Amino acid sequence: MSQCGCGCGSGAGPFSKGRDLVEFVYQAHGGAIRGQEILQGPLATQCQGCGQPFLLRTYLGSCPSCGGVHAVAPMSPTAEDIQFAGRDYRLPS
Repeated sequence: MSQCGCGCGSGAGPFSKGRDLVEFVYQAHGGAIRGQEILQGPLATQCQGCGQPFLLRTYLGSCPSCGGVHAVAPMSPTAEDIQFAGRDYRLPS
């Protein structure tokens, strides 16, 4: 269990890396966090899949160029903490 109190039960938590963090943010608090705008404002970043620059506006988002899924934990929303789920990852439909 993640011990974050989110109740997602995935075993991953807000300090996870890569795909684990993306899936944690997607599921946390019943999915309520994933679409929330980052409180401190959008984070300028570079896609870790295709290298194109973009703004991560919500805690979970996709690169507009290649669709690569990125996330940042709400407790540490800085560009340095953005995690990439991997080139083959797609959000559940």
